Amino acid sequence: MSIAADYLLHVEEILKKTIATQEEALEKAAEMVAESCQKGGRFYVFGSGHSHMVAEEIYIRAGGLAYVKAILPPELMLHEMPNKSTYLERLEGYAEAMLNLYKADEKDTVMVISNSGRNAVPVEMALGAKERGCKVIAMTSLEHSRNTDSRHKSGKKLYEIADVVLDNGACKGDAGFYIEGFDVPTGPTSDSIGIALAQALIAQTIHNLVQKGIQPPVFKSSNVDGADAYNDALFDKYYGYWK
Repeated sequence: MSIAADYLLHVEEILKKTIATQEEALEKAAEMVAESCQKGGRFYVFGSGHSHMVAEEIYIRAGGLAYVKAILPPELMLHEMPNKSTYLERLEGYAEAMLNLYKADEKDTVMVISNSGRNAVPVEMALGAKERGCKVIAMTSLEHSRNTDSRHKSGKKLYEIADVVLDNGACKGDAGFYIEGFDVPTGPTSDSIGIALAQALIAQTIHNLVQKGIQPPVFKSSNVDGADAYNDALFDKYYGYWK
């Protein structure tokens, strides 16, 4: 078997464990998001570093729910400068400013994505969201987070703050795939499993809304003929001047 195929089986094994262990948490999280949608609130999603990709995955895309609003400041991503997001993620006060700018309130649900769940910004994002009355979903690696110290003054880690925790099943350090003759692990899984969890959450939320008699606003692919006018109407309604 090739190394490539072996790695895919490694991911498959973690995904199978995720399916077996995360269904209840997904159902609870989806009900919280559906309730926010019913109240006219938003589903805010946030992640820094590589975790931003999970947040971006469910934001304004084919099959995506128009209630989703991503908090994705570019300085917390990776394309501007190596290590910039790593250093900034440890600064206290940053998340509070983001929550003020996005005007999160008690109608909203906020999902914070952080594999380690230890750094100041994701911890503060969860704490600040709770203070504003928001429901909070954490997507994290419990194995990593339970075996490391918090970098926030509260001493808390992300999973200890959230109303619901989605465990991505990643190992401590994320990269856990070893190649014979080489001692540095490769093959991280937090994003691939995290994206699967996020899309499962959206699917369950849409189902819940339909069961409540609500036709949820869901984007079509802009590469399907006739979708532009349909999507533009959703942009105008849900992504106008701010909220």
